[in-house]
Amino acid sequence: MTQWVYSFGPDNTDGDASLRDLLGGKGANLAEMASLWLPVPPGFTITTEVCTAYYDKDKNYPADLSAQVQSALAVVEASMDMRFGDAKNPLLVSVRSGARVSMPGMMDTVLNLGLNDETVQGLAEQSGDERFAWDSYRRFVQMYGDVVLGVEHHEFEDVIDTYKRDNDCAKDTDITAEGWKEIVVEFKDVVEREIGKPFPHDPAEQLWGAISAVFDSWMVPRAITYRRINEISEKWGTAVNVQSMVFGNMGDDCSTGVAFTRDPSTGENYFYGEYLINAQGEDVVAGIRTPQSLTKYGREKEGCDLPSMEEAMPEVFGQLDELRHKLETHFRDVQDIEFTVQKGALYLLQTRSGKRTAGAALKIAADMVAEGLITEDEAILRIDPQSLDQLLHPTLDPDGEKNIITKGLPASPGAAAGTIVFTSEEAEEKSAAGQSVILCRQETSPEDISGMHAAAGILTSRGGMTSHAAVVARGMGKPCVAGAGELHIDVAERVIRVGEHVLKDGDTLTIDGSTGEVMLGEVATIKPELSGDFSTIMSWADDRRRMTVRTNAETPLDAQTALDFGAEGIGLCRTEHMFFEADRIQNVREMIFATTEKARREALAKLLPEQRSDFAELFKIMDGLPVTVRLLDPPLHEFLPHSAEDVEHFASVAGIDHDTVKRRLSELHETNPMLGHRGCRLGITYPEIYEMQARAIFEGALESGGDIVPEIMIPLVGTRKELAMMRSVVEQTADAVFQEKGKSLEYLVGTMIELPRAALTADEIAHSADFFSFGTNDLTQTTLGMSRDDAANFLPEYVFKGIYERDPFVSIDIDGVGRLVELACASGRSVRADIKLGICGEHGGDPASIAFCESVGLDYVSCSPYRVPIARLAAAQATIKENIRLGKSESQAESSAQKAA
Repeated sequence: MTQWVYSFGPDNTDGDASLRDLLGGKGANLAEMASLWLPVPPGFTITTEVCTAYYDKDKNYPADLSAQVQSALAVVEASMDMRFGDAKNPLLVSVRSGARVSMPGMMDTVLNLGLNDETVQGLAEQSGDERFAWDSYRRFVQMYGDVVLGVEHHEFEDVIDTYKRDNDCAKDTDITAEGWKEIVVEFKDVVEREIGKPFPHDPAEQLWGAISAVFDSWMVPRAITYRRINEISEKWGTAVNVQSMVFGNMGDDCSTGVAFTRDPSTGENYFYGEYLINAQGEDVVAGIRTPQSLTKYGREKEGCDLPSMEEAMPEVFGQLDELRHKLETHFRDVQDIEFTVQKGALYLLQTRSGKRTAGAALKIAADMVAEGLITEDEAILRIDPQSLDQLLHPTLDPDGEKNIITKGLPASPGAAAGTIVFTSEEAEEKSAAGQSVILCRQETSPEDISGMHAAAGILTSRGGMTSHAAVVARGMGKPCVAGAGELHIDVAERVIRVGEHVLKDGDTLTIDGSTGEVMLGEVATIKPELSGDFSTIMSWADDRRRMTVRTNAETPLDAQTALDFGAEGIGLCRTEHMFFEADRIQNVREMIFATTEKARREALAKLLPEQRSDFAELFKIMDGLPVTVRLLDPPLHEFLPHSAEDVEHFASVAGIDHDTVKRRLSELHETNPMLGHRGCRLGITYPEIYEMQARAIFEGALESGGDIVPEIMIPLVGTRKELAMMRSVVEQTADAVFQEKGKSLEYLVGTMIELPRAALTADEIAHSADFFSFGTNDLTQTTLGMSRDDAANFLPEYVFKGIYERDPFVSIDIDGVGRLVELACASGRSVRADIKLGICGEHGGDPASIAFCESVGLDYVSCSPYRVPIARLAAAQATIKENIRLGKSESQAESSAQKAA
């Protein structure tokens, strides 16, 4: 019989942290804490396999699940000495989601489940606090009605607001027990009016309704969007955790909070977090009340006057601080802890690895190595390579002029400027149109996930450092200022009022998530300085990775930027990009329009000095590092004049009559230019083009001096003969240049593998190639029969429906394109064992694709300059994981990496 349900608690714990895939992160960690005898309220976890079965069986459960749930519930009842549904001594439970990786706020939760008109009386008697009992009941009806029954949240809020207005209550805490009784009755009336049937009275019916709601929430739009953004597989499913309730809202000796064992924004090693006295957990994260700091240090740092937990509840804070150290030492990572204090007793409701910014991740990893908690390999594996992007872009210039209009909490570091938008839909729309936007909300909710992803930054007037906006923004690497209470954000009127300022839709704001400052207009920025912890981690990564990392660059600025980021050469210099400058395009066009070889050579002669100068400068910057130059590749039509004004200007300067230009344009027209007269086909028909470029490369290399070994790449080769013919052109040109200059240098000639035929016949092509560079942009297009420029119209639907796990133009299609790459590598090596193999498409900067490159033994990856650090770290992780797979120790892995270097 399959075990669908796993218990945890002081009397019986079935699982542990190793069962994360089955129990989800929350369930596995609850079991682990229970096995450590930490104060965890007992409960049970329904496995992720049930979620899979639920959807496979058209939302029906396995036949034996109900009996297993009932049995596990009985264990909880015995442990708590309460009974589920008992009128006098009722057990109440929470029902929460728990995927194998954290998805904060994306799925549903129900608290206080088990309350009805009878059990609320028992709760009042057991607690000795009638107001608390009825407040808990109304919270349950409100949450269950929203999450399980689909009644709009505002319907319940309207009832409370009306009651407070009619009874002169300023805050929810002013409402008495009698008031909550009235509100519960009205809540149930709202439910019956909205769904056409009464609110469920039976606790068992309530429980199964909540369990189904959690499983259903795995497929709601916000969860789907979050999984897509964070590359979480839909197949994993979520677990459901049912846990006995403990209450932080029973009086002033009760509290609830969220804590991180270190600061998740900066990595500083102090107890970071927030709490609220006399509250339930959703009050902290929802931003309904502004929470207080855990520590005196944190309170002073935030400039808050409200007492910290350390000051207000010193004894229980001491217990929590002790558990902080115990949990971090046990899990060997920063922990994100949810806790509740009930009548002075501390309970842990959850622990998980804390989400953190890139800067914090680097500091925490380096510090933990210094503290002996983790190894250098583990530190490298802890950093998400994509998150480094947060560190590689400009921050606010400290000397720049700032018009600070208010200040909130520094919830997620980094700076962003953009136009104000008030809804997620606007953020997506304007971002797609190329605008930088700041999403401004009173507080964000999980439904805002798409808009948060699209926005350059997030600004809220409510919420704390652990609010939804703060946690999600940190995970995304987006700057966020939260809880800027002086802002009055009116979404209906589409204005923000702060002091004397009235800001409208479309006005520009700048936010600094590192300081909490909100500024009018756009503030100047400066380049980041990469040192300290970044340098430490990257040096460890460089020591371990086997593959080298090059860059795609053809301008001195890009080349120098990449070099500063640690590039070890240029893997792709696109020579066509050098032709689009205004002072060159005329000569290029004259070359294209020429009808004789003589005329073409005359036009090319004008381009030669400029090409030579381009290459000489790149060779000087790279100072002996490899530089792979791709000869002219794109269709000629890309260089041609198209507008009437451009045609007229070209004809006038070139001295060609207008009709001749129009006729020649018609002759050069291609129906499908990306599969037309381009790449080596240009070199075959007009070898003088490649002659000029090869001459420019060799003369530039000789002129630059140094130990230069140019790598000349012939594009779009599909046959051995094409490459052999073009290699001959390059070699003849090299001989001529070396004879003229009286000196020579070594060079390599290879090809870009970007056609399926080239991959399938790589053994033949390798006879004429010193290297292969996989151009996976075009190889993906030609293998999938899919235009990269047009696929955006339908690819998201393909990913959504699981046809492709990820966009194949972002992350390599391992089963299709990857198989061709693997085949070409093996075939090429079978002919030429020392053939150099690399990748230069966009996939060269994608961590998952880099892991694939490691698995097939490529020698290098090449990517855009700003992705070089990402590629360096991803390549190191790929090597470490391969060593782990092979059973090598860290010292053996270091030795292998040093030998490869």
